[in-house]
Amino acid sequence: MVVASLLLLSAVPFAVAYPWAAQSASSFAGATSTDVFPPPGATITADETYFPDAEQVGFAGPTPTGAEPEAIQTAPVAPVKTDIYPLVSPHTTPGFNPLRYWGNLSPWSSVGGAFGLPDASPQIPVGCELTQVHILQRHGARYPSGGDPNVLAGALQAAVVNGTGFTAKGPLEFLNTWTYKLGAEILTPFGRQQLYDLGVAARVKYGELLNGFTSLPVFRTTSESRMVQSALNWAAGFFGVEHYESSYHQLIIIEDEGYNNTLAPITCTGPADNWYFSNWTQIYLKNTVKRLQQHLDGVELNTDIVFAMQELCAYETVAIGYSQFCDLFTEEEWKGFEYTVDLDFWYEVGPGSPIGSAWGIGYVQELVARLTQTPLTVFDTTTNGTLDGNNVTFPLDQPIYMDATHDSIFASIAIAMNFTTMAASGPLPVDHMPLDYQIAPFAAHMEGQVMTCPTSNSTSASRDKYIRFVLNDGVVPLTGIAHCATPNKDGLCLFDNFVAGMKQRIEEVNFQYDCFANYSVPYPDELTNGRMWV
Repeated sequence: MVVASLLLLSAVPFAVAYPWAAQSASSFAGATSTDVFPPPGATITADETYFPDAEQVGFAGPTPTGAEPEAIQTAPVAPVKTDIYPLVSPHTTPGFNPLRYWGNLSPWSSVGGAFGLPDASPQIPVGCELTQVHILQRHGARYPSGGDPNVLAGALQAAVVNGTGFTAKGPLEFLNTWTYKLGAEILTPFGRQQLYDLGVAARVKYGELLNGFTSLPVFRTTSESRMVQSALNWAAGFFGVEHYESSYHQLIIIEDEGYNNTLAPITCTGPADNWYFSNWTQIYLKNTVKRLQQHLDGVELNTDIVFAMQELCAYETVAIGYSQFCDLFTEEEWKGFEYTVDLDFWYEVGPGSPIGSAWGIGYVQELVARLTQTPLTVFDTTTNGTLDGNNVTFPLDQPIYMDATHDSIFASIAIAMNFTTMAASGPLPVDHMPLDYQIAPFAAHMEGQVMTCPTSNSTSASRDKYIRFVLNDGVVPLTGIAHCATPNKDGLCLFDNFVAGMKQRIEEVNFQYDCFANYSVPYPDELTNGRMWV
């Protein structure tokens, strides 16, 4: 029996008999693989006559629309977003979800009282009446944009092509047949879903405000593909797939050097510092490189490659639904990854950047113009005189505004508006992690809610006008804004006081100096207000 067993075992490939044995890499390991759809040559018009549209077919049945929804004002509680369907969430430690620690690469979720107002709800306070909403919307999940998450693929392919090869085992064994499957820049299918869902959510919350329009809405985005597609998917959710194209005007602002654009202000030449970013990766990944290297022969790992492996976890998950890279890292390593993103945003475009407020101040000028219905006449920042100076492309009487932008602009606008509660932990240390949070995950959105509420301490029927801001379902304290310093449990600031505070902030920011002056960023960088000039 023993002899027979040994003879049978000898006929089985060594790798199967002993699954822990190292495997040699395939010839395509690390290669870039892409797919193309629709098939080349296939067009929608080829057999169009066989497929009439709904209007041509007719027989639609009853189509009454009913009243517009207003859940933000009538529901007793706000809906909470926690799921990432249809993505498969990685779980490396019970009770810990790495997906929430991918920084700006995480799918958005409701943050609750993360900003310091745990009892405040996104729902309009009892007795108040919503009159206007200003929505700032980040694009949905995308393929890599900038950076170099395929540096690992390059290293693996180089080892295969030059003939030396490599061998991966244990938790890295999948690298033997892994290929780089990611596109670049554009939305992933999940990213399209995110924006569609948020458009539906906005209609459910704010649809009643559509009754205040006397002409079609104008919503804005930039010209990059993922920005246009995000805006269109949001509009399809908001207005309905069949009607969205005829229900509003989509303003697409050119995103390129030489074009003023408050939603993509890339005109500044002032310095930004990413030393903090690269320094931190050397600290938190030093031991990780050693731990993973013992499972890989033929390719030498470093912190850049290992950081790219963490990025690949996030990018592959939001692109193809799941990533084997996710289970390679510990809870502490994922927290370190998120803090890398925090450092990058803080010192590149946020409170610790001398150009942070300058980048965001143009949007603040537009916001004040919309709130006060005052046309812009001076265009000395990133505002676009051609578009913002025209009441057709920049209307001032809309009950609902929607602007699609990028993650970096979220950080810049937040500091330009002087949301100092988001900078309370700074300057960020470079040798350890404080508790922090990421404000601009994929599909992040901020809503400025304008409302009237009963006058405080009054028995009369008089009402006051207020404004507040809700970021990813978390109410943001406005106490750092001039004239809004009095704490309010619901995050409200008197409307006129907020406008006065924004006008003061506009005066404080020296756009020309911070954007274009010849200066060096101080070290250590103690900036916390996103501007160099004081």
